[in-house]
Amino acid sequence: MQALDETRHVLVGHSQRTSEVLEKIDRLAKGRWPALVLGETGTGKEVVARAIHSRNAPKEPFVTIDCSSLVGPLMESELFGHVKGAFTGAAMTKVGLLESANGGTAFFDEIGELPLDMQAKLLRVLQEKEFRPVGSLAVRRSDFRVIAATNRDLAKEVEKGRFRQDLFFRLNVVKIRLAPLRERTEDIPVLTDHFLARFGPTCSFTADAMEALLTYDWPGNVRELENCIQHMVAIGQGPLLHVDALPSSVQNFQLQRKSQFLAVAASAAYGSVSQPAWPTSTASDPQTEMPAILPLAEVERSAIKMALERTNGDRAMTARLLGIGRTTLYRKLREYRLAADAA
Repeated sequence: MQALDETRHVLVGHSQRTSEVLEKIDRLAKGRWPALVLGETGTGKEVVARAIHSRNAPKEPFVTIDCSSLVGPLMESELFGHVKGAFTGAAMTKVGLLESANGGTAFFDEIGELPLDMQAKLLRVLQEKEFRPVGSLAVRRSDFRVIAATNRDLAKEVEKGRFRQDLFFRLNVVKIRLAPLRERTEDIPVLTDHFLARFGPTCSFTADAMEALLTYDWPGNVRELENCIQHMVAIGQGPLLHVDALPSSVQNFQLQRKSQFLAVAASAAYGSVSQPAWPTSTASDPQTEMPAILPLAEVERSAIKMALERTNGDRAMTARLLGIGRTTLYRKLREYRLAADAA
């Protein structure tokens, strides 16, 4: 799949989930059907909306309406505009966001945050293509394509009475669900190359740094990955970016994974980490012998062998069970001559 490039608004990736989204974008670009984009924060919902718009009507306006920021008495004025003198402080006539989107696309970001009263007014605009600015008796018209996005489950919001069912049906003509980055790790190398081209074109990652990026769970999704790359380029020493340039959140995550791996390794070597490996005191019984301390390499080998047996040789599942990256697992399989066990 080719990347969709619109200045900094780019949808990149080679995973099956991303390819499916790109195919839907191609189909939606042939018409002006409403679309509902679902996904966690940072997955690129606005990127998808802009991609749909740019392929359908690139010269027409694209207006982003952040529903989470529409609060207070000025909410209606922001959407529909107002005439001079409509309320205290209305020193001049203002064109609303919906009128600005005429002929183009209105992107309602986090539509689930819109209050019920505004949902009713928005529904009328979508149905009738007309509205009245605050303080005006004159009707204005605005014909735009609507794309809405949310990180909420709108069907459940409807059941709870927090979102209008008729508006939900109006928006939910074509649904696009964006997978979180942790579920499409195949896209991470492509995304990191893309962000490096923007922020550090002369930089590259060490193998350990790339493995850390691949094994982190990315709760902030693509947006967090973008910030991570900027951070590494900003504080990195030289063109080669090492693990120590990673943000603290990623480094802490790696330390936790390492602790989990050592715990599994100890469990494999000694049977259980819940029991002490030796008595806490031997002063009362000089005949008591402490059990032999196994070399770390043997502990690791036992843990990997046990994990391979539990997963029937599935290397991806083995790596997840041990809390290590696949690259590390492959290296240790060769080091401990366990590759045959994973065949």
